[in-house]
Amino acid sequence: MTATILGAASAVCWIYLIVLHGGFWRIRPEPARVPAPSRRVVAVIPARDEAAVIGRAVSSLLTQRCRGSFHLIVVDDHSSDGTAEKARAAAAAVGAADRLSVVRAEPVPSGWTGKLWAVRHGIEAARALEPDYLLLTDADIVHAPDNLAELVARAERGGYDLVSLIVRLHCRTGWERLLIPAFVFFFFKLYPPRRVADPARRTAAAAGGCMLIRRETIDRIGGVDTIHDEIIDDCALARRIKAVGRVWLAAAESTVSIREYGSWRAIWDMIARCAFAQLGYATPALVGTVAGMALIYLAPPLLLLSGPASAQVIGAAAWTGMSVAFVPVLRLYRVPVALAPLLPLAALFYTAATIGSAIQYWRGRGGRWKGRFQAAPVR
Repeated sequence: MTATILGAASAVCWIYLIVLHGGFWRIRPEPARVPAPSRRVVAVIPARDEAAVIGRAVSSLLTQRCRGSFHLIVVDDHSSDGTAEKARAAAAAVGAADRLSVVRAEPVPSGWTGKLWAVRHGIEAARALEPDYLLLTDADIVHAPDNLAELVARAERGGYDLVSLIVRLHCRTGWERLLIPAFVFFFFKLYPPRRVADPARRTAAAAGGCMLIRRETIDRIGGVDTIHDEIIDDCALARRIKAVGRVWLAAAESTVSIREYGSWRAIWDMIARCAFAQLGYATPALVGTVAGMALIYLAPPLLLLSGPASAQVIGAAAWTGMSVAFVPVLRLYRVPVALAPLLPLAALFYTAATIGSAIQYWRGRGGRWKGRFQAAPVR
C-alpha cells in the first residue's frame, strides 16, 4: 500500500508539472524575427583568468551584425594568465581595437562577490558612453552573429527591461550528455519562461551568460550594489528588475558557452558552488528538496523495478511521462532521445551535489569560484 501511495503521489506530481507548470518542458529557441532598431549598447565581461576562452568571446561580440553603436568593456579581475592581453589581441584581429576598453578591478571589498564587484566597475565605465542597453555576459560565451540584434528587437518589441538567454552549454562528452541537458531542464522547471514573462507572477530569473538590460532600469534599481553579496546574482538581478519592470527568458540555440566540463567533477563543482544558496541556506529547504527529488525522479523507476504490480504500473507511467517531457531539451542539445529514461540518474547526481553544496557552506567553503570562497556561513 505504501508503495502504491508513493507511486500515485509521484504520478500526480508529473501530471501537474507537464500540464499545469507553465509548459516549462517545451524548451525551444524563440528568435525575435523583427528588425532591431538603432540603439547604443555597451557589453560588460567580468573576467578572471579567462585567457583560454576570452578571445573567441571578444571576437564574437565585436563582429555582431547590429544597428547602432556597440562598445565592449572587459573588466580584468586580477587575472594572472594574460586575460587582458588576449582580449586586446582578439579585438585587434577583427579590426575593432577602438571599440574595446579594458578596465582593471580594484581589490574586492568585504561583503561583495568578486563577479559583481567586477560588473560594477564595468557598468560605471559604461556610463560615459551613455548606452541605451547594457549587455552583461561572460568570458566563455560565443555570441551568434545576430544575437545582439535579436535581443534588442525582443526588448523593444515586448517592452522588456531585461531579456536573457540561457546559452547552449558545452555538451559533447559522455558526462556532459548525461548531465548538462538535465541541468537546463531543472533550471526551466524552477523558472518556467512563460511565468517569468508574466507580469502578474512573481517568478523571475535570468541566465548570467547573456542578459540585455535597459540602462535606465538598472539605474532605477540602484545598480548591482543592491545585490552585491548574491551568489546567484543573475536571478537576484532579475527579481530586482521584475519588481519595477518586465523580464523575458528563453533558451539559445546558436549562442553557446565554450567552457568544457572535463569530467563529472567539474559539473558537481558548478552545482555545489550555488545550490544551497538557491535554498536560502536553509536546512529545512534542503530536506524538502531532497525528499521532493526522491519522490518525483527516483520513486518511479524504483517502483517499476521492485514494487508490487499496482505500483509498477504507476511507476512506469510516471517514468514515461518524465522521459517524454525531457525530450525537447535533449533535441536542443542534439543528444539522442534514447537517453531520456536516464533522467533519474541525473536527478540523483544533482541531489547529491546539492547536499554537497550544503556541506561546503557549513564548512565555510561555500560559493567557491576562482580561488575565492564567497558564501561563508554566519556564525
